[in-house]
Amino acid sequence: MSRVLQFGEQMPEYAIPVLNEREARAGAGILFLVAIVAFMNAWFYGDFAPTKLVVVGFFIDFLIRVFVNPKYAPSLVLGRIAVSRQQPEYVGAPQKRFAWLIGFVLAACMIYLVVFHNVRGPANLLICALCLLLLFFESAFGICIGCAIYNWFNKEKAQLCPGGVCAPAEKSEFQMVGLSQIAVVAVFFGAIYGLSGVIAGKPNTALQVASIPPTVESEAARKAEELRCKVPDFAIALGHAEKWKLHNNCK
Repeated sequence: MSRVLQFGEQMPEYAIPVLNEREARAGAGILFLVAIVAFMNAWFYGDFAPTKLVVVGFFIDFLIRVFVNPKYAPSLVLGRIAVSRQQPEYVGAPQKRFAWLIGFVLAACMIYLVVFHNVRGPANLLICALCLLLLFFESAFGICIGCAIYNWFNKEKAQLCPGGVCAPAEKSEFQMVGLSQIAVVAVFFGAIYGLSGVIAGKPNTALQVASIPPTVESEAARKAEELRCKVPDFAIALGHAEKWKLHNNCK
């Protein structure tokens, strides 16, 4: 039983319990993917059923992580499978437990608001956005924001942090970012912004009928629009006729 109810692994070469950071990041990525899909489904379509399922799943997953054993949490089991061929990166378990306790509290708040009381407002929106932010930073950058907060409340500072950020060394030249690189990024986003206006303002040439009297032109345009918006058979067979119209800007 003691081997089941524990947090982290005791290894002789480390003074504190440790976890595999690669598994933690993989688990965070899995949760982020599921959460962002549910979030977008609620945001764009007003369907909160997937969100409620995800919130329940989050709550159970973090309950197991914090109060039972991380190696039995479903997302971390899947993460372990995903990175099973990678070299482990061991990090301190205490700060991870604190970070995941934050996740558990956020999940509990969402259970109360969304599942039990069906609240749809800024409170659950902000909590959901915060969860996505924490998961994204951990999965994409390996930055555990909760682990950083851990140092604010504990005299014993975090040890064995991902990437060695607990005891940062001087950056090598390879890690430096120069003005030329920043300029390239700025030009890139400027170009994307400029193209967005051009693409958004580009006329639909498929509906243009030249040298036709106004009444005939409008009738031809209407028929062309009807032809363009005819739902294909595969979309009808899949039951996605209305979604096909939405995605193709058809009323």
